[in-house]
Amino acid sequence: MADPTPLLFTNTLGGKKDIFCPANPDRVTVYVCGPTVYDYAHIGNARPAVVFDVLVRLLRRRFPNVCYARNITDIDDKINARAADTGRSISAITEQFTGAYRADMASINCLSPDLEPKVTDHVPQIIDLISRLIARGHAYEAQDHVLFDVPSFADYGRLSGRSLDEMIAGARIEVAPFKRHTADFVLWKPSTADLPGWISPWGRGRPGWHIECSAMIETHLGASIDIHGGGGDLVFPHHENEIAQGTAAHDGASYASVWMHNGMVTVDGQKMAKSAGNMLTVRDALTRYPGEALRLVLLSAQYRQPVDWSDTAAKQAIATLDRLYSLLESCLEPEAVADPHALASVEAALADDLAVPRALAAIAKIANAIRRETDLRQQRRLKAALQKAGTLLGLLEDPAAWRAARRTEPDNTSAQSFHAAGIDQLVADRHSARSRHDWIKADRIRQTLTAMGVDLVDEGEVTRWARR
Repeated sequence: MADPTPLLFTNTLGGKKDIFCPANPDRVTVYVCGPTVYDYAHIGNARPAVVFDVLVRLLRRRFPNVCYARNITDIDDKINARAADTGRSISAITEQFTGAYRADMASINCLSPDLEPKVTDHVPQIIDLISRLIARGHAYEAQDHVLFDVPSFADYGRLSGRSLDEMIAGARIEVAPFKRHTADFVLWKPSTADLPGWISPWGRGRPGWHIECSAMIETHLGASIDIHGGGGDLVFPHHENEIAQGTAAHDGASYASVWMHNGMVTVDGQKMAKSAGNMLTVRDALTRYPGEALRLVLLSAQYRQPVDWSDTAAKQAIATLDRLYSLLESCLEPEAVADPHALASVEAALADDLAVPRALAAIAKIANAIRRETDLRQQRRLKAALQKAGTLLGLLEDPAAWRAARRTEPDNTSAQSFHAAGIDQLVADRHSARSRHDWIKADRIRQTLTAMGVDLVDEGEVTRWARR
């Protein structure tokens, strides 16, 4: 078979679609900005998790070692405000919503990242990075703050493609009399006694938002990475500031070779906002629809374009998955070797800038070919191709879980509640995976059950379960 098509990704830095060439093909590095853990994730937060999960699945088809990091922001003014409003400790809030985020992402079939660094574990590295920026003349201390000197970095604005004046006019930038320039941004700020703080050369304080990701990337992935991803709302100021810090701290070395940004999620054609009353959390959506259907809706548009959530879209996704799962279950067991041309058509679509809608169209063609095929062996080869193609998208991986999801009680208000028979089937599938030493699948089923509010207790060869 011919070599696979090259990977082409649109780089936000320059706006062109180029062939992806990692610096070291034996260790491809990907970093995606993760959640700030003060509340449940909404479906807009879920889109980058899904988009870059597909990216990592594709990269792992081509490269032997893909190191995927997605951070947890557990220092933030919103977290501090939630603690003050509720009277709960900051650690209790961040632990609760970190766990909730992991469970919710598992419910929509997102694989766990290889690394999940927390900001609170990296304060020494943040202080060291700030100190180096000061030493290089790119940062300065003023009234117990440390700020990045934006005019010292000549390339500021390349990512967003706008001039400094345009960026200032279009952004909410904190005005402070001690700033040398209006666009200078905070690297370190003082903390009062009632706020989290760490001892630093500049007094007791805490890091600014932008410096956190730069320090975690440097610590775990190196001074330069292959791909940096996140939502389109992060291009400015967050990612623009990351580039400035990361490049200035390493004497002009490239910070990230490729920048990829996903489009936003709207609800019934409207921007999602608390003021509009249309905020929808993943957890709430799971009370009405299976997680795999949520995932399919979030994948239904090209990743750089907006995607619209609606009940109609969710029901269409369910109908599509019902048809595909029914087709898989109606066939004989798949052939060991998938039809290479059928699978290649899906991979080729993803290789062209993650063209998921084209990949889904290719999957539909495979399904139609299965229905028309009369040769049983070829039908099995096509079925294997359909299953592997689905796995590339995080779909069609677990027929038993889908059957259980379709038995959801429609009026039950607990997240993704299933009939006992469905839970029993998942527990049985996990037991079967464990007996085959398929620990990845066993862990994924446990994550699914955890997200459904089901706790497992393994007692030798017997597993008991209970709802929380």
